[in-house]
Amino acid sequence: MKFKRQRSQEVSVDLTPLIDVVFLLLIFFMVSTTFTRESHLKVDLPEANGEIAEAQAEQVDVVINAEGLYSVNDRPLVNNQKETLQKAVQEVSGGDAQLPFIITADAQTPHEYVVRAMDVAGKLGFVKLSITTQRTTDSE
Repeated sequence: MKFKRQRSQEVSVDLTPLIDVVFLLLIFFMVSTTFTRESHLKVDLPEANGEIAEAQAEQVDVVINAEGLYSVNDRPLVNNQKETLQKAVQEVSGGDAQLPFIITADAQTPHEYVVRAMDVAGKLGFVKLSITTQRTTDSE
């Protein structure tokens, strides 16, 4: 009796499901990843003519954006209340009222927020108060 020999099947690994799973994982991680966005205040400075002053190493720099939000030495504050600004300025200055106090306000900032920053500087005893502006161009 002669038996028919069975052909051996070629063994292979199908990579299609593996590639599908890898792509699904890639899409999942791309969608679920959170990106950190640094929060900086966008400030549009008013313009003025004058001499450029030299920046000192230690100073209290208060930045006010168009919505009236404060940032003291590049640290944004949680709200725009007078008490919060006062505590932040005291913390940054360490009680030294001889440091230069610089106010940088957006051109669209309501006047109330600039006056509030000036009032805080006055109550804490700062005497070197400056307001920064943007230099005007000669073409205007």
